[in-house]
Amino acid sequence: MVSCHPDLILFNGRVHTMDAAVPFATAVAVYQHRILAVGPDEEILNLRGPETQTVDLHGRAVVPGFTDAHIHFVSWALRRRQLDLSDTTTPDEVIERVAERVQQQPPGTWILGGGFDRNAWPGAAWPTRQMLDAVAPEHLVLLHSKDGHSVWVNTLTLRLAHVSAETPDPPGGRIVRDPDTGEPTGILSETAVELVRRHVPSPTLADAITAVREAQSHAWAAGLTGIHEIDDTEDTLAFRTFQALRQSGELGLRVMQNLPAQRLDSFIQAGVQTGFGDEWLRIGGVKCFMDGALGSRTAYMLQPYEGEAANLGVATVDKEEMLQLALRASRAGLPVHVHAIGDRANRDILDILETVREDERKAGRPLLRHRIEHVQLLHPDDLPRLARLQIIASMQPIHATSDMQMAERFWGPERCRLAYAWHSLLDAGTQLAFGSDAPVESFDVLAGLYAAVTRRRPDGTPGPDGWQPHQRITAEEAVRAYTLGAAYAAGEETIKGSITPGKLADMVVLSHDIITGPAEEIPITRVEATLIDGRVVYAAPGA
Repeated sequence: MVSCHPDLILFNGRVHTMDAAVPFATAVAVYQHRILAVGPDEEILNLRGPETQTVDLHGRAVVPGFTDAHIHFVSWALRRRQLDLSDTTTPDEVIERVAERVQQQPPGTWILGGGFDRNAWPGAAWPTRQMLDAVAPEHLVLLHSKDGHSVWVNTLTLRLAHVSAETPDPPGGRIVRDPDTGEPTGILSETAVELVRRHVPSPTLADAITAVREAQSHAWAAGLTGIHEIDDTEDTLAFRTFQALRQSGELGLRVMQNLPAQRLDSFIQAGVQTGFGDEWLRIGGVKCFMDGALGSRTAYMLQPYEGEAANLGVATVDKEEMLQLALRASRAGLPVHVHAIGDRANRDILDILETVREDERKAGRPLLRHRIEHVQLLHPDDLPRLARLQIIASMQPIHATSDMQMAERFWGPERCRLAYAWHSLLDAGTQLAFGSDAPVESFDVLAGLYAAVTRRRPDGTPGPDGWQPHQRITAEEAVRAYTLGAAYAAGEETIKGSITPGKLADMVVLSHDIITGPAEEIPITRVEATLIDGRVVYAAPGA
């Protein structure tokens, strides 16, 4: 029995709660930042008092606030000030933009940017340092590939970093070299990226705070009320940024912050454990890497890439080393959230987590919510292991439609039957949590939902049935992965992820009912309003 009057009532809507007890309603009542009641209009409107604000939704849909379960938000915010190369279709377009920036900056300064995708260029060949040298001989240039696993630099940058023909590939990294001379071509992948990136001046805390403060409104416009900041720098810039905004009362997204693996021992000594924090900022797990990426062809494979008999990708960490790290983290109360894309990388981390689970059970410790980030390709033998080991699959639907042509080209159609295998994983009983991997992709949640439901790009590619259509999932399953699934992955399912009495009043109002309506309506759906703590933080123009 409700004994207080709500602060806010939303009524005459189509409320999809993601709560199995009351999956659908037409009205929601909010009191002091939490859901007070959910039900039919008449029942909920009877709760109103003289100060209650009522909002007629006019039949619009309401879902729980979306959480992006895999995002590099601070990086995205900072990169908004750099060259955006995501829409370039040839290396010449990149060169033109670098040339324009050269005219705006004095010699000796850094030109930074990212988002180029050489796999979308004619011939898909790696570009060279000489291309950049032609327009920027006196500037330091560093451009990130779309997948974030490779960089393209000019000669001056290589000289600053003392990278030459004599420089060996670092463990877990690759310096692309001219086959005739052995000289670096200007492309560095995986851990080799650090040879040059460590020379780039780090953004200050003030820079990051300003960038994130400005960027939050873009997240609200996408319907995001929470994020899982999936990684951090060694100096924990992301965590310090969110903490500063939390202290000043300016943090407008609920953040689960992962910890950098290279600082694990420091966090263990400090006694930091998962879940520490509050409803706005809390500790998640330890971010680790097993391999590279498909775009750079460094994802670690059981069998070679198609047409590249010598290329199995790159294991960025030794398996035994990763096992010892995972055991140390687990014993300290910290789950591991492990990047694994290739089928060999996924098998290796599942082997490791099987040992970690045995260790947890033998010691009588809680089973932590370990996650595999991406899970882009699985061998059939490994598919059921995630559910059996209670490992969360943290996946990004937009990767499937973005990568499908590359995947077919480099992995072949047979392996691709279990690429981005959301349906098969759900059927096996795996818990899914969806995100975007921004700035690799857009954090447009509706675009991610459309990819999950149709396996098609917005232009209809590759056809009505989508790519690998047996892996499509329903709109409700996809929304659940962005809401309750993401909350579960963060250990927050008791306070977030569904429109349930007692939970935080984080909700999104949508122009169309994406749960029951046709999939074709998802791309034309817009976020009408985003509410956090029952307060409207974003309202669409004219809504």
